[in-house]
Amino acid sequence: MSLFGGYYQISGLTFFLFTLFIIVSVGYALGGIKIKGVSLGTAGVFIISLVFGMIFYDSVETSYASAKAAYSIVQNIGLLLFVTSVGFIAGPNFFSGLKKNFKSYILLGLVIILSSGVVTGLIMLATGMNSAMGTGLLSGALTSTPAFSASLASLPAEFQAECTAGHGIAYLFGVVGVVLFVQLVPKFMKADMGAERQKIMVETLKASEQTQKKLFKLDDFGLFGFGLAVIAGILVGMIKIPIGKGSFSLGTTGGPLIMALIFGHFRKFGKLKIMPEEHTLKVFRELGLMLFLIGAGVPGGASFLKYVTAMNFIYGAIMTLVPMIIGFIVAKFLLKMPLLNNLGSITGGMTSTPALGTLISVSGTEDVANAYAATYPIALVSVVIVSQVLILIFPVV
Repeated sequence: MSLFGGYYQISGLTFFLFTLFIIVSVGYALGGIKIKGVSLGTAGVFIISLVFGMIFYDSVETSYASAKAAYSIVQNIGLLLFVTSVGFIAGPNFFSGLKKNFKSYILLGLVIILSSGVVTGLIMLATGMNSAMGTGLLSGALTSTPAFSASLASLPAEFQAECTAGHGIAYLFGVVGVVLFVQLVPKFMKADMGAERQKIMVETLKASEQTQKKLFKLDDFGLFGFGLAVIAGILVGMIKIPIGKGSFSLGTTGGPLIMALIFGHFRKFGKLKIMPEEHTLKVFRELGLMLFLIGAGVPGGASFLKYVTAMNFIYGAIMTLVPMIIGFIVAKFLLKMPLLNNLGSITGGMTSTPALGTLISVSGTEDVANAYAATYPIALVSVVIVSQVLILIFPVV
């Protein structure tokens, strides 16, 4: 491809990489802008990705024939890096926290997903919307790839494009809405973050930390253990459980997350250390989130204008906001959760990986990942089941 009057000749793959890092730079520049202390953070990358996809996706696809596959690879690698990092970070204290708050996390996850299903059903009843668009909007509003893929598998082929469009329409607010929510709520409540961090702070295992000095490690960054958790997670995620006409699997999100939690809990095999270093996990978490948002955003932007309508966008926003607000109220007044436990659980219940990254930055503590990781699995399974139920109640044919 020729740029700047022909002075530069760029091959297809080089052009793809060139545009990838333009999105990174401009996205972080946008995300770093603060208005009254509120910023988009890494979600700025997602917005720039969408805009880029709307304007330039055809140019990338023309110059690089495998653009669609490349963005899919970028998205999936990013998701793997992010959820595995989160699992390792939460792992050392996850099971003790889960034992203490198990019922609360399960209940909150169910409240969020069931309320989202009820809201979706009511919108479908009131507007005559079919289940293809309805479940697409729902999966996008909750940024849930498993629910999206399960819905596609249960729908006739001629309705799958409509479901895909709904997912893309609701996905934008599904990402940005939760990111802004976890920033704005502490400000509205005038929360003392120092005090809130003390409430969520978990006890570290001093004896176990001392033992880690005595362990043998294969590399200085912990990439061996990280890679092992990803391999095990992918294998677990491939296991399919039949549900209705389709099937459910943990996929490349739930599988690596669960295995990283387990690896992070034990941290060693005998004398062999499998726990990655803290700085490695932080870099992988941010890098993974960034790649995931680019991989999802650019192709989504390419078809966004083709299918978007004002009302469908509003319906998707309602499907994001109502369950999130209900979940927050239930967690605060019924379950009596501290603020950061509350918000961490909401990011898990909304299956929002970008919002967790933002919440970690806003709160100044990695401990919020424990609440996310505890609520996420029940939300992951529940939203798939709710989508299947909606298709059964509101058949497209």
